Amino acid sequence: MIRVKIPATSANLGPGFDCLGLALQLHNAITVEIDRPFKISLTGSYSDGIPADESNLVWQTMCHFWELVHYPTPSVALTFENHIPPARGLGSSSAAIVGGLVAANVIAGSPYTKYELLQVANTLEGHPDNVTPALYGGVTLSIPTENGILPRVLAQFPKLRAVVVIPNLLLKTEKARGILPPHIARNDAVFNISHAGLLIEAFIREEYSFLKEGMRDVLHQNQRAVLIPGLLETLEAALQAGAYGAALSGSGPTLLALTEPEFEQHIAQSMHDVFERHAVIAQAYVLGIDSKGADVIY
Repeated sequence: MIRVKIPATSANLGPGFDCLGLALQLHNAITVEIDRPFKISLTGSYSDGIPADESNLVWQTMCHFWELVHYPTPSVALTFENHIPPARGLGSSSAAIVGGLVAANVIAGSPYTKYELLQVANTLEGHPDNVTPALYGGVTLSIPTENGILPRVLAQFPKLRAVVVIPNLLLKTEKARGILPPHIARNDAVFNISHAGLLIEAFIREEYSFLKEGMRDVLHQNQRAVLIPGLLETLEAALQAGAYGAALSGSGPTLLALTEPEFEQHIAQSMHDVFERHAVIAQAYVLGIDSKGADVIY
């Protein structure tokens, strides 16, 4: 039997659209029992609506990998523990794909390196800013090259806590992307490039006071505010309550604030209160940054 734990992820971190992300200490898990009659069992807080048959994304990913490496599909019993809320901007689909690939790779004798698994995961998911931190942990940068995605871990053990506030709103990535304009102004591109550079420096040098400015964005957050009542006001409330920086998590609707431990509860309550004023039910988590990424337990 093997067990794989996969972290939730928060992508973009403000200006790093489709390239920056971090792993969070909120996990899904896959347990695989080999040479058992095929069965998928679902547990955890977010199992409703997840298929328990061969259309399941984790199982489809595992079969895809075995086909790639010409490994005969084994008969297995699978148990999925789902604690990452779907369609909330916390990388639930990336966790399913990364977890499926890691589990299938181990069962096949580990023919692929982590780097090679990343390339497959990115092909399937299309969002390296989620799959890279899910695999590597920490704060990551994903660079598209002619030879695939080049992953860089900017900070494996950042001295930060993450306040994650999850509104009770479903927001599919396709809808959140569809609202963005097809073209951007040169000034906006320069703004985001420069702020992403500052954000990277803040993580590498552990100069977290730069996060407030570094996590500012003009390419997607203001545009998506029409889909998430109170978005901009909630981000500002996080900063006023002591957060180093705050941003929309992925395509949303979850919001992320990075802070020192002493301010985390005040920040969480302040963000929750803004959503409440906008008649949005929200749940707040205070989480550490996951440093391991997908982790195999035998």
